[in-house]
Amino acid sequence: MNTDRALAPGARIGIVGGGQLGRMLALAAARLGLSCHIFTPGADEPAIEVAARATLAAYDDQQALARFADSVDVVTYEFENIPAATAEFLQKLKPVRPSPRVLALTQDRLVEKDFVAKLGIEVAPYAQVDDPGALARAVARIGRPSILKTRRFGYDGKGQALLKEGSDLAVAFRSLGGTPSILEGFVPFSAEVSVVAARGSDGEFLAWDVGENLHDNHILDTTTVPANISDDLRHRAHDMARRIAEALDYVGVLAVEMFVVDGPDGQKLLVNEIAPRVHNSGHWTLDGAVTSQFEQHIRAVCGFPLGSTRAHGPVVMRNLIGDDVENWRELLRQPGACLHLYGKSEARPGRKMGHVTFLKT
Repeated sequence: MNTDRALAPGARIGIVGGGQLGRMLALAAARLGLSCHIFTPGADEPAIEVAARATLAAYDDQQALARFADSVDVVTYEFENIPAATAEFLQKLKPVRPSPRVLALTQDRLVEKDFVAKLGIEVAPYAQVDDPGALARAVARIGRPSILKTRRFGYDGKGQALLKEGSDLAVAFRSLGGTPSILEGFVPFSAEVSVVAARGSDGEFLAWDVGENLHDNHILDTTTVPANISDDLRHRAHDMARRIAEALDYVGVLAVEMFVVDGPDGQKLLVNEIAPRVHNSGHWTLDGAVTSQFEQHIRAVCGFPLGSTRAHGPVVMRNLIGDDVENWRELLRQPGACLHLYGKSEARPGRKMGHVTFLKT
């Protein structure tokens, strides 16, 4: 199978996962004359409403996966918590971009940290924790405050516990289900930033300007572009993202989350996490850049030329979480506000219902 063959308008893209990221990918694909087939276990998913076709089946249903693969020209995924075995099965039938290797690596926080550190890119101090005894030894080395995280399946603050002076380590370990974990040193950062970038199958690499992120209750609240950092730090952030993408032989859009840390020798960057997909902190590109992250991902996985990442100007993106979505009328009245709603039927606390982008001219 020739995995380097470029597709053309009229091709069909298979998207594993049916959430809002899949929805926005499908909308971007339609602009380029492409259609999408969504594979998801859930019937009430935002992406299904805007896709040409959907398969509702479990991620381990190989018969359904085989039929899905037979109907598409290339496969991608909209979030990283699908089973790596699903991507590996599909890879035998159709090109999967980004590769299943990338998915497996980023699903395990310990493996991901080891990978980044071996590239010579700095991360927070960390240690493998498989049992309460290992946690006690890790805390003795790394200190407190520190953060205990499950190695797999954690996002938006889920699957982690802050360890402070006086915290009961055995209780903290049990609170995460006693599963294989990782202890990370607490980073006294001055800012959180992210680089959203794309790499094509020909090795071309393009990145958008660095975004500065503010979180509320572990969920992204706002992204401001450009980030309030020096040009030198901006160049270093882009270089770190490029080195990661090249080492992974990455195809598609990825995000690299980083901490800005002040020190006696100036500011430095520590990589916190890699997201092998379009990313919440890149939503501003829908309205604020020549090419959105969603269109760019479609271009990359199809072998199309990548588009310009130039920003139209300063921009702020704000997530609409839970009942925030009820303010949609007021947001539509605001000059320069671009509203995006995800079509979710129920607003729940902590659930991302949409986002709004404010363009500054």
